[in-house]
Amino acid sequence: AGIGDRPVRLGGLVKDGSVRIDGLQSKFIVTDGEAEIAVSFGGALPSLFREGQGVVAEGRIIGGRLTASNVLAKHDETYMPREVADSLRDKGVWQGGDS
Repeated sequence: AGIGDRPVRLGGLVKDGSVRIDGLQSKFIVTDGEAEIAVSFGGALPSLFREGQGVVAEGRIIGGRLTASNVLAKHDETYMPREVADSLRDKGVWQGGDS
C-alpha cells in the first residue's frame, strides 16, 4: 500500500500568498517554515482560515498534493498537534497561543 492509501493529518501554517479560491474549490500551501505541501479542498473553508494562521488538513496524498476531506483552522493548538505547534515555534515561524 502506498502513502496515498492511508488518511494523513497535516498541520502547519497557511503560506502567505498561496490561497486560490474558486467557488467551493480551494488550493493553498501548508508550510512548517521549511517543508511545504500543496493542498486542494472541495468544501467550505472554516471562518478562522487565514493566510499565516495555523491549519490542520486531513485527507490523502495524491500526486504529491494533499487532497483534503477536512480543513480545521485555529489560532492556537486546539486543533494543531502539539509537536507541530512546538516545531513551528522553535523555528520562529509561529508564536501560537500561550496566552
